[in-house]
Amino acid sequence: MTLHPLDVVVLVHDLPTHGLRSGDLGAVVEVYGPDAIGVEFVAASGRTQALVTLQPRDLRHAGDNDLVAVRPSASSTNRSDV
Repeated sequence: MTLHPLDVVVLVHDLPTHGLRSGDLGAVVEVYGPDAIGVEFVAASGRTQALVTLQPRDLRHAGDNDLVAVRPSASSTNRSDV
């Protein structure tokens, strides 16, 4: 799979240390090499949830049949304004 900056990608497995789940949508921000892709995952408000370096096997391209959904992040479940 070839990825380019600004490609929209989908995480294919959970990354609990970053509060990410399989199916979360991200954007490629940098391609460091064939096995290192910088991806930003954001909250619906635009706040960065995580900026992580992943391998292509951790991602897939977002497709025309994918739907976007909203869920609270693990870090927001304890906030009183949610």
